[in-house]
Amino acid sequence: MTKSVKIIGSIVLAMFIISVIIVIISFRTSDKKTVCIIQDNKVIYTLDLSEEEDRTFRIESSNGGWNDVRIENGKICIYDADCPDQTCVHTGFLRAEGVPIVCLPHRLIIRFADEENK
Repeated sequence: MTKSVKIIGSIVLAMFIISVIIVIISFRTSDKKTVCIIQDNKVIYTLDLSEEEDRTFRIESSNGGWNDVRIENGKICIYDADCPDQTCVHTGFLRAEGVPIVCLPHRLIIRFADEENK
């Protein structure tokens, strides 16, 4: 092997390792319990899941659509929606800080709150 092949191989290996570390960090389970529900870039709810009782509620969008949100055992999810692709429903419970629940048709985001959003 030539010196340039070894250098390129080392660079590729380093980039791969860094990518794996970034993915692991972004998908780790969060210990935060405060979530923000944002619609049309406005925080409409800030909820402390450790204090919330199990319940369901509907969030209606300005375009006439809706998302049904469920809080259960200190976790939150969108369990039903009238959007066509149902991506928000298939996301399941909010687990990781780097992976919010998003419904693009209804411009709705559920994510863990930042320190300044509390």
